[in-house]
Amino acid sequence: MAPKKLLFGTAGIPRSAKGNNSISGIERLRELDLDCMELEFVQGVRMGEKGAGNVLEAAEKRNIALSVHAPYYINLNSPEEEKLKASQERIYQAARIGSLCGAESIVLHAAFYQKSSKQDTYKRVSKALKELTGQLRNEGIRAVLRPETMGKRTQFGTLEEVLALSTEIEGIMPCLDFSHMHAREGKENSYSEFMAILSKVEETLGKEGLSNMHMHISGIKYDKNGEKKHLTLKESDFNYPELLRAIKEFEIGGLVICESPILEEDALLLRKTYSEYNLP
Repeated sequence: MAPKKLLFGTAGIPRSAKGNNSISGIERLRELDLDCMELEFVQGVRMGEKGAGNVLEAAEKRNIALSVHAPYYINLNSPEEEKLKASQERIYQAARIGSLCGAESIVLHAAFYQKSSKQDTYKRVSKALKELTGQLRNEGIRAVLRPETMGKRTQFGTLEEVLALSTEIEGIMPCLDFSHMHAREGKENSYSEFMAILSKVEETLGKEGLSNMHMHISGIKYDKNGEKKHLTLKESDFNYPELLRAIKEFEIGGLVICESPILEEDALLLRKTYSEYNLP
């Protein structure tokens, strides 16, 4: 179990890094005194075993915690067997290479409902993830798959769906994207609503679930259909100070990954805001 400490970092390489590679990103994060980075494999896993070993060494040397975001092109609800298998393979490769980098959490966008009912989509996603977690266990790959709460209503990934998968399948935990949850319905943007979300997580996954969370926070633009794009925290109506107050209230541990367009600036703003709450 990860230590019950909250780490702040970026989704990918900070914009102020000297080079456009993961090791440069890790070095820059340590200079900024940030503590974690999500490796963005979103366009495909383009790192080999040797590269992963170098990333692991750099991260361990600088005490930077890593996670991975699996490729975007995944739909575990695809009616086409070939597309389903390709989706599973992309997640598998993200987990295999990610674990060689020292990343334990593999974030993924699980599925689209398309023409399926929500119940049928859930069944298909659950079956695919059971196969994947079984394969990872059999191969001794230490990775937790984290379906993300999604920002568009056409996407599988409500809080209830990702929590249900987490209780049903060993090796699955949620990735809570609070900005997505806000954008999906235009709600989930007050202290009481954030507290209700975290209470639901605690009820479902226990204190252990709260001690090792993976969270995404950014500003967000949305309309009646949900998420449109990420914004900086200050440009958005997302109530990040009250979210951080709720997170502190629950004494949550894990990673806070900032997906804002100004990655490191907003990650530092999140950490500063969090540290200013002095709760009894």
